[in-house]
Amino acid sequence: MRLRGHGVLSNVSSLLLCGLLAGVVVAAATFPALAMSGLSAKAGADHFEGLPTTFDVLPSPQISYVYASDGTTLLAMMYDENRRDVPITDVAPVMAQAIVAAEDTRFYQHHGVDLKGVARAFVNNQNGGDQQGASTLTMQYVRQVSAYSARTPQEVVEATDKTPGRKVREMKLAIALEKKLSKEQILERYLNISSFGHGAYGIFAASHVYFDKDPKDLTLPEAALIAGLVKAPTTNDPATAEGLPRALDRQKYVLGQMVTMGYITRQQADEAAATELTIVGRRAPEGCEAVQRPDLGAGFMCDYLRRWWLEQPAFGADAYERQNKLRSGGYTIISSMSVQAQAAAFKYAQNQPGAGDSVKMGDSEAVMLAAIEPGTGRVQALATNRNFSNDQTHNGPSTNPSKKGQKGNYPNTTVPLITGGPEIPGYQAGSSFKIFSAVAALEAGLPLSHTENVQKQFMSDYPVDPSSPTACNGAHYCPKNSGDQAGDFNMWQSFGMSLNTYFVPLQQKVGAEKVVDVAQRLGIQFRSANDAKLAADAHLWGAFTLGVSDTTPLDLANAYATLAADGTYCAPTPIVEIRDLNGNKIDAGGPQCKQVVDPDVARAAVDMARCPVGDQSAFNACPDGGTAAGVHGQVDRPVAGKTGTTDSEKSATFVVMAKQLAVAGIVTDPDNPQTNKTMSHPVINNAVAHTLKDALAGVPAVNFTPPSHAKAFGG
Repeated sequence: MRLRGHGVLSNVSSLLLCGLLAGVVVAAATFPALAMSGLSAKAGADHFEGLPTTFDVLPSPQISYVYASDGTTLLAMMYDENRRDVPITDVAPVMAQAIVAAEDTRFYQHHGVDLKGVARAFVNNQNGGDQQGASTLTMQYVRQVSAYSARTPQEVVEATDKTPGRKVREMKLAIALEKKLSKEQILERYLNISSFGHGAYGIFAASHVYFDKDPKDLTLPEAALIAGLVKAPTTNDPATAEGLPRALDRQKYVLGQMVTMGYITRQQADEAAATELTIVGRRAPEGCEAVQRPDLGAGFMCDYLRRWWLEQPAFGADAYERQNKLRSGGYTIISSMSVQAQAAAFKYAQNQPGAGDSVKMGDSEAVMLAAIEPGTGRVQALATNRNFSNDQTHNGPSTNPSKKGQKGNYPNTTVPLITGGPEIPGYQAGSSFKIFSAVAALEAGLPLSHTENVQKQFMSDYPVDPSSPTACNGAHYCPKNSGDQAGDFNMWQSFGMSLNTYFVPLQQKVGAEKVVDVAQRLGIQFRSANDAKLAADAHLWGAFTLGVSDTTPLDLANAYATLAADGTYCAPTPIVEIRDLNGNKIDAGGPQCKQVVDPDVARAAVDMARCPVGDQSAFNACPDGGTAAGVHGQVDRPVAGKTGTTDSEKSATFVVMAKQLAVAGIVTDPDNPQTNKTMSHPVINNAVAHTLKDALAGVPAVNFTPPSHAKAFGG
């Protein structure tokens, strides 16, 4: 059917096009002259000469691949367009032949513009035949790369609008391009930029989407089928019932063209056409909700990496630009996720060994685990007994009375449950915060042997609401121990037995503001408005040492990891290495570390922290028993750590560290941390201990460095 949409203007433009082609004769001595009036030809030639011969070639969108720390375990693919450029040497020769046969049989004869094809199309279009474009493979590439490189909406229109003017620009640019690039280079770029339908951009994606193989392994019938898709990738989609017959018809056409060009024999074409193909038709999974290793619960680590990326200035001025780079930049990202550590954390978040039949976990309780490497800040594992998903529409109702009618976090949730975020400040971690008072005291010159007269109840100088159950003698903050311990106890003993009435007076002695400062230096963040307000003027924050501030498993693990690294704090990072599309290393995500505590002080704190977990200090100073005395035997290597419990056991916390890894866990109701339910220490203790053990299986044990005699005993 003849198209009449442009009327007279279309005819004038077509005449101009012929004139422009005549101008090419003068400009490039490439084509024989077309029979036209001299004035029209000259005007067309002059206009043609004035067109640009260069254009921007920005990289087309590429898949970014995220791997585990081993560099080989694929975790996720991030992309807007499923594409990964490959050299033509990695493409089966028959595929290159098929695309030429399908799209441009004179590719190796012309110099960017096929005059015979243009003349044929012009005559056909003027005489009412089906509209023909006569675009060479080079011109098609120019059009596609111009669209991808457009920086403004107007440039997009100019690159894609179906006008003679656009066609003329393509001709000029195609001629110029063929002077710069070889035919093989142009063909390689064409194969990498073209759309093949079903979410596949470029030959690498097409090979995998349709046949689950690399392009170098494509057979003749497969290559002919794929080559036939470029003309109408949506209509001819062989992965759909409607598109398959059309794709097979187009395959036969391509095979026939290959016979005509001498690439194959008629017998080979017939055999290829008769070959029954298995079309996979599987779109490449994209993003954190489609991770390659759901068996590891890797979605949480993926989500952590994605959120981290969006905060990095190295990848753009704002979150939008950074996300665009992640999804189109073709990065190879080696994440910090250890397959071994993540497998352990995910396993024990789901199933707590040794918790006993009496421990019943409901849907509201979340076991949240984080593991981080001391000395680098590399986050090796993040896990919880939830599914990673951004879709919470089918979750049950929130258990928080103040959020009645809202969805809860079970069974689907995202990584801030473990790492914190704007709406999740964290959870109270109880006595695990006592280590910050110990560090502040050691910095103030008090040794581990420092004793306090521990009382069953201690009346502090800190004020408290008189109606509080912790108040006595008016408005004094008066904590008690969970047991009846009383008498003189040193720091080793008090930390091992978790004596509240040792650490509150110790904090009072060195200053609560000094204790809060230690916590901040070790990476504890105050995300809630109330905590931030108290931290800003912490002198009277009497209960801080008992862990009344919200925190997260990740922050807590990193605080203890800082001490295991002899006082070197490293900002948590999900990255081992990032390389761009060309293999260049990107300076982002590497360890960002600084000394925040004197090494001798850190070693003394670690020596003290061996007492709660059944290990023994370098000075044989730990008392028998401890709040988690069986852990040393479970892990079977030097360990240090601390349990923590909030009032009425609304949450239970445990953090344990070896020299090479720190693991922290909290069990509570994240919807409602002020729950009336009692949380079980066996649940979190076993989950954390077994995670550490399995994560370090096969890794040689390393002992902690003992502190100096002065930090242990003074003098």
